[in-house]
Parts: sequence; C-alpha cells; structure tokens
Amino acid sequence: MDRIIFHIDVNNAFLSWTAVYLLKQGEKIDIRTIPSIIAGDEKQRRGIVLAKSPVAKKYGIKTAETIYSAKKKCPGLKVYPPSYEMYKIESEKMYKYLCQYTPVIQRYSIDECFIDLTGTNFIYKDYIELAYKIKEDIKRKFGFTVNIGIGNNRLCAKMASDFEKPDRVHTLYNNEIKEKMWPLPIEDLFMVGNKTAEKMKMLNINKIGDLANMDIEILKRHFKNQAQFYKEYALGIDNSKVEQPKEVTDSISMTETLPYDYKNKKNLQSVLLHQTNELTKELREKKQFVQTVGIIYKNNKFEKYTHQTKLEIPLNNAEEIYEVVLTLFNRSWKEDAIRNIGIRFSELTKTKTEQMSLFAMEKKEERNDIQEVIDKINKKYNTNALTIASMRDRDK
Repeated sequence: MDRIIFHIDVNNAFLSWTAVYLLKQGEKIDIRTIPSIIAGDEKQRRGIVLAKSPVAKKYGIKTAETIYSAKKKCPGLKVYPPSYEMYKIESEKMYKYLCQYTPVIQRYSIDECFIDLTGTNFIYKDYIELAYKIKEDIKRKFGFTVNIGIGNNRLCAKMASDFEKPDRVHTLYNNEIKEKMWPLPIEDLFMVGNKTAEKMKMLNINKIGDLANMDIEILKRHFKNQAQFYKEYALGIDNSKVEQPKEVTDSISMTETLPYDYKNKKNLQSVLLHQTNELTKELREKKQFVQTVGIIYKNNKFEKYTHQTKLEIPLNNAEEIYEVVLTLFNRSWKEDAIRNIGIRFSELTKTKTEQMSLFAMEKKEERNDIQEVIDKINKKYNTNALTIASMRDRDK
C-alpha cells in the first residue's frame, strides 16, 4: 500500500500571524496588503528582515537583509516586531485542528506539519478534496492561509507544498516525479543548499532529473557519503516516518548562540566538536550511553530546524559520536547563516549491548582506553583542551 502524506505549510507565517493578531486587536489595515516587514530590533544584532509582505517583495526587499537596507528600497515601509509567544499560540491552534484527522502527526517546524493518512481511504474517499477542506477550514477558522502538498512520502509532500504559493494544494505522487519534480532547478531539491547546487552545476547537474540520472560513482567522487542521499532524494525516495519526537526526560543537550551568524562550514563543525566533547564527557561521568543523537539549528531568519538519528548501538565515546554528528550535519545543514546551534542526546541508557568481531572489539577497547586517559588528564588539569587528534581532521 502506498503511503499518503500531507505537508501543511503556513504561507508567510510570521507576517500572516502578526496580521491576524493586529486585525483582532482592531487594526483597520491588513498589513499583508501594504509594504510591511517583520523585523528584529534595529539596535541589536536582530535588526534584520524576518518576513515581508507581497507588496514589500515587489520593492526588492529580501529576507535577512537589514532594516536600514529595506527602508532605503521603500521609505514608507512599515516595520512590526516579532512575537514568538503569539506565533506559538497560532501554531498550536493549527496543530490541534490537524490532530482530528490522524494521530500520526509531526511538527516539522513552528509553521509546518506532516500528517500520515495511510490506510484511511475507508474514511477519506478523496485526499485532494480533503486537502482543500483542511486548507479552507484553516483560512476560515484562523484567518491565515496554508499550502498543502500530498505525496507518498515526506520528501514528495514537502516538495509539492512548495510548487506554487500561496493558498494552494499540490500533489507529487510517485508516478508524477519525472513530470513534476525532475524539470525543477537542482537548488529546488530539498536539502540541497546553494553551495552544493553550485558544485553540482559544475558537473552539469542543472535539473533535479540530471541528478536522478547521474552515475552514482561520479557522485561519490564529489560528494562522498552524501552521494547516495542526494541521489535517492532526486529519485523521490524517502523512507522516513512521520512521527512526533517523543517527550524524553532522560536527555542532555547543549546549544550555543554564536557571536555572529556563522556561514562557514568549518566554524560550525568546530562548535559541534566542542559540544560533542562536553556532552560525551558528561555521559561518561554518569556512566551512561546515548541512543539518539540530534542537531538543533536556528538560522538568521529565526527559523528552527532539527535532524536526528537513532544509533544501532548505544555510545558514549566522543570520536564515534562525532562521526555521527558530522554525518547529521552534512545531511541537514541548509548552508544558511546560523545564529544558534546545538546537540541533543536522548534515550540515555546505563546498559550497552553489541555484537562485533574480536578485531573490532580490540579496536573499540583501544579507543575507549585512549578516551579514558584523555578524560583523566583533562580532569587533573581542569581543562577540556585535550581531544583525540583524528576528530579534528574529519571531513576535510
């Protein structure tokens, strides 16, 4: 049975939610119809455009540019501050509404949800008709519009919701991938950032279809362990489940607001290396092992996104876990400017079970012995400067 996944995406969420709130407070003008932006405090580092109205967009105003620059393009521009508490309330309204259709629902971000309707065909006879009902209900009940993408997996549903905006329903079923997705520019493929797209274009990969038909061995030479990932996405393959992250009380995490917006890959990896060392040190002190590793990002548009994976065996060794962190980073970073980044370890356990060859076991014990010595030295001299050298040489 083919899966049926909906991706519901609020159109221009921050500006739409602010507009709805102001209208409820008695505002006479819908700020979506005038040159307006949502932006942080000009006196602080957050003085950038977070969202813009369609009218402001016509003036050439772009997300993430400074308020000063935006006002030069449009002197009559209206600026409104963000209200994250209010955005959470509006997001929760939509989430609770969507829960009536299926218990299999996942918040992807504050303004996006996936719902899995697989096996509900005896309840919903026409999924496109259902999508239109949901879209119109949200508009009528809450005052903002959404796009809904329908596909046989999360990837295709999300790609479909981006086809044309606003206030639209689109499908991207498995049998529509060649027709609807392959002709799109390579940079439109989910998880392909600008730098990766530029590198692909140098290989004459200009369309998603070019990537889908590219020899995997050529891709591996240029994109290493990410080659298979990109190839599968271009083919519309995504086996990930729609599932709400479990509330895990037994977890540890570390996030860091950066001194400025980091765009450099090595700088971000350096932060992740430090966080990995700190968190794994805490694990070993508590004699715990981690089963799920995740990375948390917040970019300069204040958009938050995460990526996580469950380990085959629980770990607490810094070197092994950093390998996992790097893989997650390479798969999930959108090559955007990051202002806050962190790592989360969840599903912690006191036990560790694994099967391996005698040779692999010896290598594992050797790494653990080295790690133990490093921990003792760092503790003795009250420092965290000493790490396994190979960790700093990864992914060069």
